[in-house]
Amino acid sequence: MAVHFHENDIPAGVFGEGAIAVDTETMGLATPRDRLCLVQLADGQGDEHLVRFAPGSAYDAPNLKALLGDRDRVKIYHFARFDLAAIAHYMGVMAAPVYCTKTASRLVRTYTDRHGLKELCKELLGEEISKQQQSSDWGAAELSDAQKDYAASDVRFLHRLRDALEAMLERERRDDLARACFDFLPWRADLDLAGWAEQDIFAHV
Repeated sequence: MAVHFHENDIPAGVFGEGAIAVDTETMGLATPRDRLCLVQLADGQGDEHLVRFAPGSAYDAPNLKALLGDRDRVKIYHFARFDLAAIAHYMGVMAAPVYCTKTASRLVRTYTDRHGLKELCKELLGEEISKQQQSSDWGAAELSDAQKDYAASDVRFLHRLRDALEAMLERERRDDLARACFDFLPWRADLDLAGWAEQDIFAHV
């Protein structure tokens, strides 16, 4: 297992076929205000790739954009809604089709209200991950080893989590419902970017 660090783009052909785990790190939670700093990727084979974008970046990353925009390759996220919006806003790519482990967890782990990545990894995989670097400065000129390891851990287990959650969804006969929700997530991200982030347009009031 290795963590590979890249500036501005990934090398061509670094990934084989199959689903790609994706995560992002930004300067905050307000997408138009808080720039995209890092995109993390993993193919489930043991290595993670981190792509850093410096301040003022044009996000001209043809290899990464081609990967994220590939409609034949599923992208696995944890809380896809946020990552999809950040990638769409800064890179101009809707990185779908989607599998969201947080959405899947909320649909099938109805015995708990703990749907964070840390809790999922511990319960379903027996893996402990640290969230200590979650709120660190991702726009710094140099990222620390602790930041890089944290960022890599956010995609390291997503393939295994998908498999575990998919088995639960199928067992409870909620897999079709989950897929319909996943298909809607790019539109939910578009609604966020268009100004409806804080409103439930399906609510009665």
